Amino acid sequence: MKSAHFILALSILALASPFAYASDPSPLQDFCVAINNPKDGVFVNGKFCRDPKLAKADDFYYSGLNIPRNTSNPVGSTVTPVNVAQIPGLNTLGISLARIDFAPNGGLNPPHTHPRATEILLVVEGTLYVGFVTSNTDNRLITKVLYPGDVFVFPQGLVHFQFNVGNTNAVAFAGLSSQNPGVISIANAVFGSNPPINPDLLVKAFQLDKNVVKNLQSKFWWPNN
Repeated sequence: MKSAHFILALSILALASPFAYASDPSPLQDFCVAINNPKDGVFVNGKFCRDPKLAKADDFYYSGLNIPRNTSNPVGSTVTPVNVAQIPGLNTLGISLARIDFAPNGGLNPPHTHPRATEILLVVEGTLYVGFVTSNTDNRLITKVLYPGDVFVFPQGLVHFQFNVGNTNAVAFAGLSSQNPGVISIANAVFGSNPPINPDLLVKAFQLDKNVVKNLQSKFWWPNN
């Protein structure tokens, strides 16, 4: 009898799993313009939705992505995101964009991940050394030097980077498969967390001297995003 119950439960789980792991292949309405005020709104996918009848052109518009950004900072790069925070009409549409400006001779978009998005990068100016690292246990580094017109893909969740190896400014545009892809900069997260991670933990994890860890934790980690 217990065996029959187990088989029945297993069958139900097997039938239910496709539904448990499924997601909507597309939005269930034309759009869901994000609003911060919940009054008269419906909570959908992290943002409240404005009444569609009140939507206007500016809800789907952003200007200025053609303007070069200042890269005079410690990492020599600036990311200009265009996601649901800048275009509320992107809410629930599963897509966003970013411009990345790099200083000459070593401008860096430091190693980071996007927990909610795959990224596709198009270089329009300069020469970039880019790459990502596969997950444990291989931790394989996959890299390429990109020139204007080249495109490279960074799979969702994997640590990746872009580095200007040329002696001129570099510019790239990235498309991301989420209206809110999120960014976790590795150095910022590990050594710049608030409150700080216990240095003894980092000493063991990175096999570093404790003074080195404390020095790294004392630095200001530049948020280029």
